[in-house]
Amino acid sequence: LTPMTAPNEIWTADFKGQFLTRNGLYCYPLTIVDGFSRYLLACQGLISTRVVLARPVFQRLFAEYGLPQIIRTDNGVPFATTALGRLSLLSVWWIRLGIYPELIEPAHPEQNGRHERMHRTLKAEATRPPSRNLQAQQTRFNAFRREYNTERPHEVLGQETPASIYTSSRRALPTTLPPIEYPGHF
Repeated sequence: LTPMTAPNEIWTADFKGQFLTRNGLYCYPLTIVDGFSRYLLACQGLISTRVVLARPVFQRLFAEYGLPQIIRTDNGVPFATTALGRLSLLSVWWIRLGIYPELIEPAHPEQNGRHERMHRTLKAEATRPPSRNLQAQQTRFNAFRREYNTERPHEVLGQETPASIYTSSRRALPTTLPPIEYPGHF
């Protein structure tokens, strides 16, 4: 896997396991982290893992923070499929934006260990017990994200906070994508 040596080289993304809120509806937390600084870019509670819900979260992040070089994920929906090259609609969009989708090996979550470690803290501090509904759960996620990024020093960062290390990307989200061009024989 590609080493993480600077902000925005690699973002990692994953869904922290779904859980029921107290009103009986499932929450699927989509988490996106800058791998180098450990800056938690997003922790968004969604009602499913569908592309139609995940893509706007990435769109917002790309508009706010710019584009990473790589996004590393596991092989689950909506990041990958069983189709040729394991490409999903989401990963094809990333490719069109100039972002390389890097998949970890199936059944090897340790290849995204930094992200999984953050999930353990997120689960302990922001999902137990679950909130009454998705809106209340999102309020907890937002508070966790703020504390995680700005108040909590990380040993691996020399006791600095992720917010003190992270800088936005110089690669801006384009307003339009170039058309897809195929060779004449395709």
